Amino acid sequence: MKRDLEVIWHPCTQMKDHETLPLIPVKSGKGIYLYDFDGKSYIDAVSSWWVNLFGHANEKINSRVKAQVDTLEHVLLAGFTHEPAVDLAHKLVALTPKSLKKVFYVDNGSSAVEAALKMSYHYHLNQGKSKSVFLSLTNSYHGETIGALSVGDVALYKETYAPLLIANMQVPVPINQSIASANEALEVLEKVLEEKSDEIAAFIVEPLIQGAGGMHMYHPIYLEGARVLTKKYDVHLIADEIMTGFGRTGKMFACEHASISPDFMTLSKGLTGGYLPLSVVMTTDDVYQAFYCDYNEHKAFLHSHSYTGNPLACAAALATLEIFEESDILGENRKKSVYIKKKLEKFIALSNVKEVRQQGMVTAIELQGYDAKERIGLKIYEYALSEGVLLRPLGSVIYFMPPYIISYKEIDTMIEVAFEGIKSIASM
Repeated sequence: MKRDLEVIWHPCTQMKDHETLPLIPVKSGKGIYLYDFDGKSYIDAVSSWWVNLFGHANEKINSRVKAQVDTLEHVLLAGFTHEPAVDLAHKLVALTPKSLKKVFYVDNGSSAVEAALKMSYHYHLNQGKSKSVFLSLTNSYHGETIGALSVGDVALYKETYAPLLIANMQVPVPINQSIASANEALEVLEKVLEEKSDEIAAFIVEPLIQGAGGMHMYHPIYLEGARVLTKKYDVHLIADEIMTGFGRTGKMFACEHASISPDFMTLSKGLTGGYLPLSVVMTTDDVYQAFYCDYNEHKAFLHSHSYTGNPLACAAALATLEIFEESDILGENRKKSVYIKKKLEKFIALSNVKEVRQQGMVTAIELQGYDAKERIGLKIYEYALSEGVLLRPLGSVIYFMPPYIISYKEIDTMIEVAFEGIKSIASM
């Protein structure tokens, strides 16, 4: 701990907190557990920032990555290719909505969003149209690089950097998971597109769940309507499935709940099972063809990252997708989500609980009656750690997003610790 704090500046952390809040050095991980140097175990109830699907030190993924290390660790993807990248791209095209035929490799979620935004703007430019404004939902989050931050709407991350951001607009997110609120929000979306579509390149959404926006959730009918309207007004639809992809919502991709096919889909986080950084932008043949020509530096999509399509990361992703192929992961997840929903009924009786919401294997418990300065989430975090559960609340929203291999007994422990933590602060 001492050596870490001498040199490391941690992400999304007020480092001064660690004058009193112990930093936890993790020695190892296995299954849904993390182990510290004193041998204490912690249930990883947040999948280490939403990336770990099948547990730490998964034998299948370990084996695939180890074998790849001995074959090819990395090669540039410009003018060269390699088998894991090709195999993975074919699998992703087969898995994702039918119009998505091309895979552009990037190396993290924010960078995938950046690439999708640039592709959309550049596509329109290649069609002779200057459309440089991006549209997104209120309360949305798409990453923390400048372009990705621009299209987000969480003030905590965005306000400080406002002078640096690119042109963007927001339309209201549906206020809840009802069809009525979805339709109300669609009415506003249509008015904005009707007035501004000549300026708007793309509409980017987190399908069904706004992750860093407090796990806010809305009805799939909004996605259906948004797809119809974006086509009508010649605006791209970007589905940011970085958090929602790979089974989190009850289907492989959240877009499937609405049976839509976007113009772009960004994928990362669970793609490699939580092993290595990798992301992709999935897009259509129509977009791809807009850049396909005899060399023209103004028309070509000149965007690259050094570790694009890294073979080790692709190998981890291939092993992750094979686990889905070999077992009924989504079916088992649906059973577990029903079990979790039943266990959560008792939370509603607590006076400090405003709402409990769920979509697939993502559950959120929103607290009420607290000022942000009270940092109530930090108190829950500390309590849960003392009881052997890693929760990382989003403000006053406590959420569960565990690895899919969690057992029913471990679900009981995770939920009971959260319940006792919330109950204890209700009586303070």
